[in-house]
Amino acid sequence: MNPNNNPADARIAVAFRRSLTLLLGLAVIGGGLWWWQRPAAVPNAAPEVALPTAKPATRAPQAPAIPFSDITDSAGLHFVHSNGARGERLLPETMGGGVAFFDYDNDNDQDLLLVNSTSWPDSPEQATATTALYRNDGHGHFEDVSAETGMNLRFYGMGVAVGDVDGDGYSDVFLSGLGHSKLLHNKAGKRFDDITAEAGVGGGADAWSTSAAFVDFDRDGDLDLFVGNYVHWSRDIDLKLDFRLAGLGRAYGPPTNFEGAQPYFYRNDGHGHFTEIAKSAGLHAINPATGVAVGKTLGVRVVDIDNDGWPDLVVANDTVQNFAFRNRGDGSFEDIGTQAGLAFDNAGNATGAMGIDAAYLDSGQKLAIAIGNFANEMTSFYVSQFAQDSATQALSFTDEATLSGIGSASRSVLTFGVLFFDADLDGALDLFQANGHIENEISKVQASQHYRQTPKLFWQCVAAQCGRRFFDVPKAQLGGLAQDLVGRGAAYADIDGDGDLDLVIAQAGDRAHLFRNDSQAGTHWLRLRLEGPAGAREALGARVELVSAAGHHQVTTVSPARSYLSQVELPVTFGLGADDRPSEVNVTWPDGTRSSAKNLEPGHGYVLRHAHAGGAPLEMLTQP
Repeated sequence: MNPNNNPADARIAVAFRRSLTLLLGLAVIGGGLWWWQRPAAVPNAAPEVALPTAKPATRAPQAPAIPFSDITDSAGLHFVHSNGARGERLLPETMGGGVAFFDYDNDNDQDLLLVNSTSWPDSPEQATATTALYRNDGHGHFEDVSAETGMNLRFYGMGVAVGDVDGDGYSDVFLSGLGHSKLLHNKAGKRFDDITAEAGVGGGADAWSTSAAFVDFDRDGDLDLFVGNYVHWSRDIDLKLDFRLAGLGRAYGPPTNFEGAQPYFYRNDGHGHFTEIAKSAGLHAINPATGVAVGKTLGVRVVDIDNDGWPDLVVANDTVQNFAFRNRGDGSFEDIGTQAGLAFDNAGNATGAMGIDAAYLDSGQKLAIAIGNFANEMTSFYVSQFAQDSATQALSFTDEATLSGIGSASRSVLTFGVLFFDADLDGALDLFQANGHIENEISKVQASQHYRQTPKLFWQCVAAQCGRRFFDVPKAQLGGLAQDLVGRGAAYADIDGDGDLDLVIAQAGDRAHLFRNDSQAGTHWLRLRLEGPAGAREALGARVELVSAAGHHQVTTVSPARSYLSQVELPVTFGLGADDRPSEVNVTWPDGTRSSAKNLEPGHGYVLRHAHAGGAPLEMLTQP
């Protein structure tokens, strides 16, 4: 007897199929809940390192008060990020936007650009939100000049990178976005013209471009452009995936549901045009099992990880392995992330990586790379295990988040922007985090998480009893910075000429906030702006070493693209503490030439010029 003709068997088969469908649906929801509430991985691939026990007679170090004041209103900043959200929970709505400090009009103060998104094409609402440019008056007060400069652009923007692409001495602006990106040419500090089409850097209409960075990767004197792409996304794909959280309905889905995307890498041809060479340059990564792109890029940092004089690219990828593209010096890169220890956490897992920054620690002897991760994951804090003052190809990084004191405190937040800067000018770099969840109702399914989260500042203690540890500055000691935000892009600059570094934090779908640093208490500082030869005035990639009168060494590089979707100011700032003074500054320029300067006075800003830049090699600025 044919079972297909048996009604009872048919009913059983139908019931079985319905049960199977229900179980599969529950599995998808359960997997989603696991993503949002997943526990942090417990490192089991490396032995625990015992922390040194303080002597009983030694008082435990404590983070000092480092207060900031929220001056958003008084500074004239009225920018509100628009993401077009109407309840459909489309992933791009919760991922923007970027910020940049740069001197667009060459008047020696830092202006501010904030990238905006817009309403969706099918929205009945009129698109009125624009990207905004604010001109600084030199004292930390800003005027909106978006309309008069042509920067009042309407498109679904994400990130920003700044660089002088044509060598005319004025910084141009690249804006990444969902769909085509934009390149704006700075016309002598007066206005910006859209040159995307003729430059050839718009990207595909289906691209979701995120963090970007200008870099002279071939050291030919002009700036090339790396543009990270996140995932292969469309509204239709997002809605069909229909990601949901139990009890909440539709929610923002994780990137694990989407295919990865390859980056763009544009080589500057020197004639106002770029050629996209990412694949031939070795920047494409393919999953051999699926044949699709591996990368899901949210952050990029240009840094010379092997100290060979060629700029490399460290890329933060969300839920897949990070990349460390080593510059071979022949026009190509190779990914050494896995062998260098930068691809995964200590347990061999990929993290929900967003923003990224790098800094030289221990008098320039160690390179640290920090990556902001998802909630219930510690901030990654990779530290090189070799001296940076000697050229070597033997790279090895270890994640020292727990050992450094950052791990436990960073686990409770979801971190986007990360920045190394000397918040209290004591001569040691601190670590800042802009935090905020991506799901605005997350607290209903995970009580320990909140959509709005307080930024974190980790103060670095380098005293003998500390052994280079970071301490989480308590909220009560942060002043106005201790407020809950939906933190995304973040950047720093000295906006008022007092020597310390101020902060801006962008929010997703909300108002940007500007914070003035009020921590300075008799500490010394030195600010330096490098001026390269004609065609490369910004000196991107230059290495700067300060030697203090007390014999302390500090090392940094001119590399402003960092954090998340953002860019910090171009000048570099060195803190000197209350008693120290600068003795000598040594510069290694991008072309390999070296210069030095002595007899610099603390509390001032200087311009250091390349031998072929023209003008005096050293000039004190009346305005730092």
